[in-house]
Amino acid sequence: MSLSADRPAAVPISPAVLSAFWFGTAFHWLVLLLILMPGDVVKFVGEGQKGTYLGLLTAIGAVMALVLPPLVGAHSDRTGKRIPYIRLGLGVNLAGLLVMALAAASLSGVAGFWVYVLGFLLVQFGNNYATAPYSALIPQLVPPEQRGRYSGVMAMLQAGGQLLGAVAALVIGLLHLPGIATYLLVGLVLLLPALVTMRGVPAQADRLVPSQSAPQLSVAQLFAHQPFLWVFLTRVLFALGQYSVQPFLQYYNKDVMRQGDPANATSIMLACIIVGSIASALIGGRISDRTGRKPVIYVAGGLMAAVALLLLFAPNFTAALLLALLFGLGFGAFTSVDWALGSDAMPSESSYARDMGIWHVAFVAPQFVGAPQGRLLDWGNAQSPNLGYTLVFGIAAVFFVLGVILVRNVPEKVHRPS
Repeated sequence: MSLSADRPAAVPISPAVLSAFWFGTAFHWLVLLLILMPGDVVKFVGEGQKGTYLGLLTAIGAVMALVLPPLVGAHSDRTGKRIPYIRLGLGVNLAGLLVMALAAASLSGVAGFWVYVLGFLLVQFGNNYATAPYSALIPQLVPPEQRGRYSGVMAMLQAGGQLLGAVAALVIGLLHLPGIATYLLVGLVLLLPALVTMRGVPAQADRLVPSQSAPQLSVAQLFAHQPFLWVFLTRVLFALGQYSVQPFLQYYNKDVMRQGDPANATSIMLACIIVGSIASALIGGRISDRTGRKPVIYVAGGLMAAVALLLLFAPNFTAALLLALLFGLGFGAFTSVDWALGSDAMPSESSYARDMGIWHVAFVAPQFVGAPQGRLLDWGNAQSPNLGYTLVFGIAAVFFVLGVILVRNVPEKVHRPS
């Protein structure tokens, strides 16, 4: 099946409605990955192996995120449906959150950890089952000249979901509410925005009109398409930088910043990152529609690399928060053009969901870096106090710099193959 070339103009949709699902997903992943999972892992295995087991958990989940989106996306393209996949994935995701909550509340030790892993696999399966069909809605419904604006709105809602997650985690920590209450909140905030998107997407999006004009490309041909290849590679590098540091922020605040309540300290740091992201998200997308995507990436990537290094020399927690705000400015600008750049690079309208699923792999596959980076963190800290953080944060900066360098190869004007 191919999609009609005039599809974006035929089924208009509000950017806020289209991006609502991403708001709930952003809240979901921030609270889960940065607040709940680090604390739960320590409960299961203790302080001495926290980095290793958290990295292992992240890597196990990444297997699902690596394999599922392209397969589900290809099936979605064949059926011409999007919303049913989002609906089913959402249900499985919520079931997985319930398993994780019950395991964290009632089990202990390594045996409890593996039940927790099972719940996390369900979460990953459900969320990634929905992701590829959902991601296809952007290039399918939005004309190229408006993708920067839509990507900027998506980045703002993503940052808004993350900010709400950081604030909610802080409040729950201050009130000392049970962990299961946080899991229930995560499920609710995931569900409600998803319903907004599913109800707001035009019915035509699930009744795609066949067209003979769009080429049918194999996966090999997809990667032979230079805009897609370079966008894929640069997104891998930026994600490697992010996942080299993100899972270990709570441990950084405890071991390096000496914060007595590292979970709340991480929530405050994340809030600073997100406030910076919101400030730069919408303006970055609009600028990219006028000047191109790459100049925004150059500035954003350079800023994120610099902050990753400077965090190692932060003299106190206040200075670290200021650096987090700067990182947020770079991250918001990057995410504001991320979806637009990916959508621009899609070579064929016949396989939007499959190709966006493959593009999504560039973001989730680097989660595997959590396992070796977690091991490196524990090894380095065992050799010398906080050496592990120097190694991990330094490697993250290298990834960001390489992403900035290689994005130069992405053509600004994408010519679709005929």
